[in-house]
Amino acid sequence: MRLDDLAMDEVHLATPVAEADLAGLKLGDVVYIDGVLYTAREGVYRKVVDEGLGFPPDVRELTNVNFHCSPAATVRADGSYAVEAVTATASFRFGKSMSRWFERSGARVVVGKAGLTEACYREWFVPHGAVYLTTVGYGLGATYGRCIRRVVEVHWLKELGIAQALWVLEVANLGPFLVEGDREGRSLFALANREINERLAEVYRTLPPPAMGRFGETLSYRDEIVR
Repeated sequence: MRLDDLAMDEVHLATPVAEADLAGLKLGDVVYIDGVLYTAREGVYRKVVDEGLGFPPDVRELTNVNFHCSPAATVRADGSYAVEAVTATASFRFGKSMSRWFERSGARVVVGKAGLTEACYREWFVPHGAVYLTTVGYGLGATYGRCIRRVVEVHWLKELGIAQALWVLEVANLGPFLVEGDREGRSLFALANREINERLAEVYRTLPPPAMGRFGETLSYRDEIVR
């Protein structure tokens, strides 16, 4: 597979995401989400995975989509909550909790700010038929926030605080996200990095020598390969 082979189709997913829809997702697809998702991250993972607390059963029935993010939440005068924006977090920090998280939460779609390798996808995601969606670039927190229709409920707010609590959100056309990790354990970013590495020699051959250089600077393209 090469980047040029990716169709990058636009896909709209309704939650809870059905098995057939998961199976139809392809690497590089542009995804939008409708329905309900939740914002579990480190604090919630510690409670559910490490401390063995039960994942809220009503949330599991509503959705199988976990967004690794922090919400910009406020409390209205009537005591209800509003989430105006979300800040995605890098998913590598969840590490080896992921496999047990899938078992205990029933999650099948994880959204975050990337940071996982193909080895992670193969070890943690593939056995559970799960996919990984990445946010697109930086600074889209307010854009994603405009897609949040309401806060359905909040769990462990007092214990964990706003950033770490489990926020259950109803969303409409939330996106865009990219399928970064597919159900075969392939990574969009890893694919891109491999192609960049393959073409570096060709690119460097066309470059003129620099007019000036810093002491100790190397002109070898091999020193710039992404491993």
